[in-house]
Amino acid sequence: MHLPRLHLPTRRDGRGATPVGVDFGGSGIKGAPVDLAAGKLAADRVRIPTPQPSTPERVAEVLVDLLAQLPEAEGPVGVTVPGVVRHGVVGSAANIDESWIGTDADALFSRATGRTVRTVNDADAAGLAEVRFGAARGQSGLVIVTTLGTGIGSAFVHDGVLVPNSELGHLEVDGANAEARAANSAREREDLTWEEWAERLTRYYRTVERLFSPDLIVVGGGVSKHADSFLPLIGIDTPIVPAKLRNKAGIIGAALYVS
Repeated sequence: MHLPRLHLPTRRDGRGATPVGVDFGGSGIKGAPVDLAAGKLAADRVRIPTPQPSTPERVAEVLVDLLAQLPEAEGPVGVTVPGVVRHGVVGSAANIDESWIGTDADALFSRATGRTVRTVNDADAAGLAEVRFGAARGQSGLVIVTTLGTGIGSAFVHDGVLVPNSELGHLEVDGANAEARAANSAREREDLTWEEWAERLTRYYRTVERLFSPDLIVVGGGVSKHADSFLPLIGIDTPIVPAKLRNKAGIIGAALYVS
């Protein structure tokens, strides 16, 4: 299989400096410079608690503070957002403050930091990273990366080209929103066994398989470290493997996106 070429936005600062990836999550905002030749963090990551409420202005303030702790990293900045992002404008806010809806995050963050900043959906960033450096490296065709956490995030990458904002966690499965029954939060909330949860995941991934016929499914999110407990129990025809980059995927993918 050939190594897919990622079709990413052209760098606009022209300096060739090391890019910074920032992963905006519900509990923490984490960032680090990224070595894109090696596919790894170029320095220890910095983590700052996510402000509450996590309004756009307060998150922008945290981003400024975070970059101040990375003085040697002068390149463009990629930032993940847990919501739909179209041309830098946030279009949904399922798990963040509603004031994000309609916010031009690219403009807000660029203005606050004085840097080139581009935002991307968090699952899409993870998908880019897994295709370039992780579990889907070398895989041609359609790769679907899913992140199992509070909800279900998803990324479509076809021959290295990102198809953004797929939002497959909101598919209807058995008459319900898929992530309400099959996300890791549902497993924890209902105290499901691995076997019980795998049955729900099988229903979910069979729906994804039937609709999109992927060549590979990658399963990420923090629970992927327990992949041996549930992935072998998922009964689908498509190859399904755990993510490799785990909690670094968002940072690395955000840096890829802005480079």
